Amino acid sequence: MAKPSLSPLATDACTLLLDQGSHACRALIADTHGRLLGRCLVPVGTHADGVRVEQSPDEIIAALQQAISGALAESGVHASRLVAAALATQRSSIACWRRSDGVALGPMLSWQDRRAADWLAALAPDPDTLRRITGLVPSAHYGASKLRWCLDHLPEVRAAQGQGNLCMGPIASFLLARLLVGYPCKVDPANAARTLLWDLQRGDWSAPLLAQFGIPQTALPTTVPSRHLFGTLPLAGASVPLTVCTGDQSAALFAHGWPRPDSCYMNLGTGAFVQRPANTAPTSPPPGILTSVTWQDESGRLDVLEGTVNGAGAALDWLACSRDTETAQLIAHAETWLQHERAPPLFINGVGGLGAPYWAPNCPVLFEGDAEDGRTVASIAACTVAVLESIVFLLLENMDTMDRALGPAGRIVVSGGLSRLDGLCQRLADLSGLPVVRPGETEATAAGLAYLLTGTACPPTTPETCFMPRPAAALAARRARFRARLATHLALEDTTQPSSR
Repeated sequence: MAKPSLSPLATDACTLLLDQGSHACRALIADTHGRLLGRCLVPVGTHADGVRVEQSPDEIIAALQQAISGALAESGVHASRLVAAALATQRSSIACWRRSDGVALGPMLSWQDRRAADWLAALAPDPDTLRRITGLVPSAHYGASKLRWCLDHLPEVRAAQGQGNLCMGPIASFLLARLLVGYPCKVDPANAARTLLWDLQRGDWSAPLLAQFGIPQTALPTTVPSRHLFGTLPLAGASVPLTVCTGDQSAALFAHGWPRPDSCYMNLGTGAFVQRPANTAPTSPPPGILTSVTWQDESGRLDVLEGTVNGAGAALDWLACSRDTETAQLIAHAETWLQHERAPPLFINGVGGLGAPYWAPNCPVLFEGDAEDGRTVASIAACTVAVLESIVFLLLENMDTMDRALGPAGRIVVSGGLSRLDGLCQRLADLSGLPVVRPGETEATAAGLAYLLTGTACPPTTPETCFMPRPAAALAARRARFRARLATHLALEDTTQPSSR
C-alpha cells in the first residue's frame, strides 16, 4: 500500500498521543514536527494469580486522564492547541460495558489472562479454519474465549445483554467509549483482528466464528479504519478529535517512519513481538506464525507476519517474584550480569504459555539444573541472564521461521524497555549474524502514533546505536542446547496433553 498522504498541520499545532500498556498509561504531547514536548506516565495495578490476569477499567480511565493532565502541564501546551489525538492499546485485552453510559460491567481481562483455556480446548475450534479466517491460532490469549467467559460468568454482563445494552470487545473500544463524547462503540482493524472473531479478507466480524463462540454481533463494536473520526475528546473546554486508533505493537512498527520490508522489527516489553512487513502476505504463512493487520486507511492496508514471545518482561516479573525481589532491581543489575555471567543455565521460558511459533500453553517454567524439589540452585545473576537469553533464543526462532517465507532480513530494529540492555542487543546480533539497530527513541508506540497522525517521524532524542555481529561460540552452543531441551519438553507435552495445542 502507499504511504498515507496527510494534510499539513498548522505550525503551532500539537497532538496528543495516548499509550495504554500492561503496567502503565502514558500521555505525550508532540509538535507538528513530531518532537515530544511533554510526557507523563501513570502506573496501573494488575491482579494476577498465574492464570487470571486482570485490571480495573476505571483505574485505567483515571490513569489516562491523569497522564493527559500531567503531559499538558509538563509541555506548557493548552488543550486548545491540540488538533488531533491518537490511542494505542493492548490488542488482546477485553472489556464489557453498558452501551448507554460506558459503565464497565466487570474487570478488564488482560491479554495474558488464560482463565478460559480449558473452555477453548473443549470447544476445539478447527485450527486451519481459524488460521484461514483470522490469521491467528487457537489461543486463550485472544479475545474470543475471554468474551465468552464474561457472558457465562458475569451476571452484570448477562443482564445488559438481556436489556439490549451490552457492548463488549477490545479494551480500545471501551476506552474510546469512556473518553469520547457520546459513548461511541467503534474499533479499528488491528484491535478487532486480535479477538479471533474478525475475518481478515472481509475486514469485518466473521458470522461463522461468532456463532461457534456464542458471541452476539449486536454487542460488538462497529469496525472502522485505523484513521477515522472516532469522536471528540473533551479537555479543559476544548474538543480534540481522536483520529487514529490502533494496537500498541501495530503503532510500534511505525516508530521511525514507514516500515522497511528488509527489516525485522522487535518490540521488547512485557511480551516481545517480532514483525516482518509483507506487502503481499504469503498465501501459506509459515506454521506457528501469525498474519496481522497493522494499519488500514483509504490508501489500503498493511499486513505483517508476526510472532509473539509471551515471557519477555513478564518472565523477569516471574523471576523477581520467585526470588522475593523487584523487577526493577533485576533490570538495574542486568547489564553488569550480562557482561560477566559466562555460563548461565538454560531457562525453559513457558511464562504465560509458550507463544509463537510453538503455541504450547503448558510448557514448563524451569531452569536447567533445578534441584529435585524444584529449587533453583543458580545465583540470581545467572538466572537473570538465563531469562534474558531465553527471550533472545525465542525471538530468533520466530525470525528464522519468517525468513523461510519472506527471505532473509537485512537487519533487526529493536525498541521497547528491554532493548535498552546492550548485552541483550549484542546477543541478538551475534546469533542472527545481522546488524541490530536501536534507534535513539525507544518509546516506539508513542513515536509510531505521532507518525501515523502527522506523517512525520519523531526525531531521535539520542543517536541510534548499531550492534554488529561478533563470534560467540559459547552463546551459539547454549542456543543449540536450548532448542534441544525445548524440543524434548514439547514432545512430552504432545504425549501427555494432546488437547492443549
